[in-house]
Amino acid sequence: MSTDPRPSTGAQLPTDKELVLRVIPLPADVNASGDIFGGWVMAQVDLAGSVLPLRIAQGRIATVAVNQFVFKQPVRVGDLLSFYAEVVRIGTTSITVNVEVYAQRLDAQHQVVKVTEATLTYVATDAQGRPRPVPRS
Repeated sequence: MSTDPRPSTGAQLPTDKELVLRVIPLPADVNASGDIFGGWVMAQVDLAGSVLPLRIAQGRIATVAVNQFVFKQPVRVGDLLSFYAEVVRIGTTSITVNVEVYAQRLDAQHQVVKVTEATLTYVATDAQGRPRPVPRS
């Protein structure tokens, strides 16, 4: 079996965004319907979304807004989730990121489907939790 995370069936994984997180949800993460809790997915998106702003801010950041969050397909136990991020805006103290989540289904076809997309804004903070300027490179 190939270990290539970019199978040829289903959706295509993005090549213009950075892979920032990969995780497999477990049975403890399911809701009463047997799908993965939306809140669990949201927490993973927040973690994935923070990777690029952490690098750019060179210090503490805080999530200040979830600008958009769309669930497109259910997430199942055992799906291999891949989180891709892209910075869409850098402000004076804030960084806005788009995150796309793809699930590789663990079925015979290893189908890839886009399950979630979100846009989040993070703010750079100082040791007291106050906004601070984002460093310019």
